[in-house]
Amino acid sequence: MCVKPIVMPVLAALIVAAPTDTRAAERPPNVVIVFIDDMGYADIGPFASNGHPNYPTPNLDRMAAEGRRFTDFQVAQAVCSASRAALMTGCYSNRVSILGALFPGHTHGINPAETTIAEICKQKDYATAVYGKWHLGHHPKFLPTSHGFDEYLGLPYSNDMWPWTYDNERAPAGHRKAKRYPSLPLIENTKVVDADVTPEDQAQLTTQYTDRAVDFIERNKDRPFFLYVPHTMVHVPIFVSEKFKGKSGAGLYGDVMMEIDWSVGQILDALRENGLAEDTLVIFTADNGPWLNYGNHAGKTGGLREGKGTMFEGGSRNATLMWWPSTIPAGTTCDTVAMTIDILPTVAHLIGAELPERKIDGKNIWPIIAGEPGAKSPHEAYFLYYGNQLQAVRTDRWKLHLPHAYRHYVMDQVGQNGHPGKTTRRRIGYALFDMDADRNETTDVKDQHPKVVARMKELAKQMRADLGDQGKPGPGIRPPGKLTPGDQRLQW
Repeated sequence: MCVKPIVMPVLAALIVAAPTDTRAAERPPNVVIVFIDDMGYADIGPFASNGHPNYPTPNLDRMAAEGRRFTDFQVAQAVCSASRAALMTGCYSNRVSILGALFPGHTHGINPAETTIAEICKQKDYATAVYGKWHLGHHPKFLPTSHGFDEYLGLPYSNDMWPWTYDNERAPAGHRKAKRYPSLPLIENTKVVDADVTPEDQAQLTTQYTDRAVDFIERNKDRPFFLYVPHTMVHVPIFVSEKFKGKSGAGLYGDVMMEIDWSVGQILDALRENGLAEDTLVIFTADNGPWLNYGNHAGKTGGLREGKGTMFEGGSRNATLMWWPSTIPAGTTCDTVAMTIDILPTVAHLIGAELPERKIDGKNIWPIIAGEPGAKSPHEAYFLYYGNQLQAVRTDRWKLHLPHAYRHYVMDQVGQNGHPGKTTRRRIGYALFDMDADRNETTDVKDQHPKVVARMKELAKQMRADLGDQGKPGPGIRPPGKLTPGDQRLQW
């Protein structure tokens, strides 16, 4: 059952019917995606395991009450660049050869031949902008304005890729981070506007991105737009502006999450104030789960197994909200599994745009989002890679882990105040979990369901024939974009 009413701290709006396909012909909807970095599944009120985190998130509570919770929304890979590549292209990260997290020394990025959501929207003359962390390549040919976006302001990669220590002090010459990283740049379009981002600068990023987002909405209220806000926070090191510093009573992490909640509220308010609420789909989700070994500077999984960097649910399942007043049924919950790769084809459907010519993996999930009676996933299965290894196969009810090694967080030895704690390596063999009864992946039931295991192994075999596995590339893999001798390089 996909549609269920939920009890929230504010009144839900009336449930109304989903739109007909004629809306796209009249005026295609605006689309806003807010993408949080390293957020835990239980970090916001609508998903907190005890009904509320130990800090308030009133705007996200309101978004859930007026919209729809997705309790089983997955990312293609639980790591920064790979996750973003899947969101932007509608493809498994392996198909477009963006794996792991890109670093300042890398000379590859998203291929110009791939089609982004922004380029889908450009078919319908949308205004497009991204304010936040890009992480799909930092040289000009890889930056957003070369991939369908009119405007960009943000960091080109993760905010810990800089020459500062865990105590947020500038690393001295010879220090590991000083040798590994250049100064951290803030980029506007393709120009570096701050060549040396400091801790004080990072504390203003959430506000800067939010102010730009609101201004973009106001400037483009008379035309359809696509707005992408991939926040730098709550990736460590975490920072917060003075207006939220110490306000949560739950430490710095709580302060930062309160500011994220404020940012969402500013965007929703701007849509309402400009008469755009009933013309705009807003999606709130995250790139992966929490970096648990950072202790009090990391989020909470609500009991889901492991975290970022693994394809257990603590890494791949993300708290997701979708909001579109008078269109998405208010105050409802969807438990049907879905994935970020499905957003691009769903947006294409809503606005009446053509899908990319190149093969994608996502499918239109609008019937699920709209709460249509009897709506089911259009996928037979999802395939959970990490790096170039196929680690799990997921259907609506079942999840089969394939033999692999994984990062294990040692929870009695976590770090504090920005310092990392201990992780180890463990292995899992074939293991089947019933996701309806055991989303925390605690009880292997493969011996009770041999036919299910056999079918899922066959699905894995079929995917390996397309995208390969463990260093054996498949024919469906496409190359990333690469710098050539004549290409401009970012200078700062």
